[in-house]
Formats: sequence, C-alpha cells, structure tokens
Amino acid sequence: MATAEATVEEVPKKRSKKPVLIGFVLALILGGGGFYATFSGLILGHGEAETKAEHGPGPLTGIAFVPLETIVVSLAPDSGSEHLRFTAQLEVVDTAAADVTTLTPRILDVINSYLRAIDTASIEDPHAMARLRAQMLRRIQVVTGEGRVRDLLITEFVLN
Repeated sequence: MATAEATVEEVPKKRSKKPVLIGFVLALILGGGGFYATFSGLILGHGEAETKAEHGPGPLTGIAFVPLETIVVSLAPDSGSEHLRFTAQLEVVDTAAADVTTLTPRILDVINSYLRAIDTASIEDPHAMARLRAQMLRRIQVVTGEGRVRDLLITEFVLN
C-alpha cells in the first residue's frame, strides 16, 4: 500500500488560471485607460490646444494689405503671347502700411522694370512663378526697407 500512496502524491496539482486571467483583465483596463488619457489630452498636453480650438481663433492683428495697380507689360514679338497682365497685393506690417502706400510708385517701377527685363521664356514656364515672386519680393523689400513688407501676393498673372 505504501507504493500506491506514493504514486498518488507524485501527481502534480493543476495550477489555477485565476492569476493569468486577472493579469489579462488588468492589462486591458490599464491599456484602455492609458489610451483614453492620451487621446483626450489628459497626458502630453493636448487638452490646452483643444480648449483654444473650441473658442475659435483670436483676432488677426499685425498685418495689412496694400493693393498694387495692374501692370501690363508688352512681351517680345517672338513669344507666344503679346502682353502680360500683372496684379498683386503686398502683405505688410500694419504699422508700416502708410509708409508702403507712400512708396507704391517706386514699388511699381521696380516691378515693371523687372518684368520687362526678364526673358519671355522664363515668364511662360509654369514652374518659374515661385522664382519670379521671390525675385520681385526681394526687390520690393530693398525699396521699402527691411521689416515692412512680409509677402507679395500675386492676384493676377495672365499672358494673352
């Protein structure tokens, strides 16, 4: 009988799945809570940005626009077009709007001189608009002085 009792004691007991199940449930709860905290902005500071977005943007201050007259430039006879019609506005610092408006004739002169001096092929190239705009903006900034003109907004650039 001693051998029969020994064999019964050697059989290992089945481990309970209860700790694994509890660990899995806790991992799901903590993972879901972490996702919610991050997504809602409680973690990583996104809550402040959403609060500002709910109130809408603040007032637009610090800029003004100065319209420029339309310039019509005659193109070379060998080009596919006869004229270039150019209209733009200048984005300026609001405190410098009066100064830039006073300098408008000089700005128009600089733009007109530049558009007449460039090659017709470079005007007709569709990829050249950014380069032309940058060149004109730099010339305008030289005329008006640094810090007054922020950008040149081309509203009409028509070849006909």
